[in-house]
Amino acid sequence: MTPAAPAYLRLVRTSGWYDLIVTAGFATPWTYALVHRLLSAGGDALGLGTMPALTPMQTLYANLMGSVVVVWALLRVVRPLPLHGLLDGTARVLFSLWQAYALAHDGPAVLWPFLAVEVSFGAAQLAPWARALARGGRESVRHC
Repeated sequence: MTPAAPAYLRLVRTSGWYDLIVTAGFATPWTYALVHRLLSAGGDALGLGTMPALTPMQTLYANLMGSVVVVWALLRVVRPLPLHGLLDGTARVLFSLWQAYALAHDGPAVLWPFLAVEVSFGAAQLAPWARALARGGRESVRHC
């Protein structure tokens, strides 16, 4: 699969749908309070731990992240481009690092499933770019 292949663009769109579904609830204080309760209850039921107590600053950061990710997800759903896959894969590397950092510092284990998805989508979206660069496709990569 190359970054410009239709299958790659479907992957970019699919990752956008995933982000839209998973993060829409983070975009407002009201929906985040509900998501927070659901994550805590689910984590508790599965033995993965609960979320830290809800605070105004935590809500603010969740809303900022949720708002930006929803807009970014909509762009990838409506107009997936190879460059969007490269950038999204890069963002997923960063998200994965920060989730791993949180887990290493006693963050709730409910983060593990989200980390697995981040790593999977990140690897899937970056692998074609790495292969294209390895084949010496700098010129085709530059135009995507």
